[in-house]
Amino acid sequence: MKTLIALAAASLMAALPAGAQTRDETGIKAGEVLLRLRTILVAPNETSNGIRPAFPGEKVKLDNAVMPEIDATYMVTDTIGLELIAATTKHDFSGISGTTGSIGRLGSTWVLPPTLTAQYHFNPRGKLRPYLGAGVNYTMFWNEKASDGLQGAVGKTKVRMSDSFGWAAQAGMDLDLTRKVFLNLDVKYIDMRTDVRLDTTAIGTQRTRVKVNPLVFGLGLGVRL
Repeated sequence: MKTLIALAAASLMAALPAGAQTRDETGIKAGEVLLRLRTILVAPNETSNGIRPAFPGEKVKLDNAVMPEIDATYMVTDTIGLELIAATTKHDFSGISGTTGSIGRLGSTWVLPPTLTAQYHFNPRGKLRPYLGAGVNYTMFWNEKASDGLQGAVGKTKVRMSDSFGWAAQAGMDLDLTRKVFLNLDVKYIDMRTDVRLDTTAIGTQRTRVKVNPLVFGLGLGVRL
C-alpha cells in the first residue's frame, strides 16, 4: 500500500505545472521582477567652488532629504539583475561663510536622478541575498527657487542649475519575510554635479559649480512578481 501511495504522489507531482511545484522555493530566478518601495535618505557629500565674481571665497552647502522611492529590478539571469530607480527629493542650498553665510539659505531645488544599475546577486536561492551593482545616472535639477533672504539682499533673483550625467555604485541585501515579500537594505553612491547660475538684480550674474556626490541610504519592502 505504501508503495502505491508513493507512486500516486509521484505521478501527481509530475502532472502539476512547474510553478505549482516550486511555489515554496526561496530565492530569486531569471525572469522575475523585484518591485521595491523604500524610504531613502539622500545625504550630499558636496564640495563647491566660490560664488564668482562677487564672492570667490564663499562656498555653498546642501542639506539632506528624506523621501519615498520606488524601484524595480528585472532578473536577466538567476544572479544578474537590472535595477531602475525613480524618486525626487527637495534640497535647500545655503551659504557657509561671509556675506552669503550671513544670509544662510540661498535657495532650493528639486532633484530627479533616474539611475540604472546592473547588479550581481549572491546566494540567489537563499533567503538572505546580498548584491553589488554599478551603472549610470542622469540627474535633473528642477523647480529651482531663490530664497526670500537672498532676494531681500540682492533683489529679484532667478536660479538655474544644470543637469548632470555620471556613474553610480551600490550595495545592498534582500531578506525574505515570506515567499513573495522581502525586506531590503540598500546604499548607493551617485556621481552628481551641477553648475549654478544666479541672475540677480543688484550684483548681476553669479556662478558656482557644486559637486553633490550623495550617498543614498534606503530601507523598505519588496515583492517578487
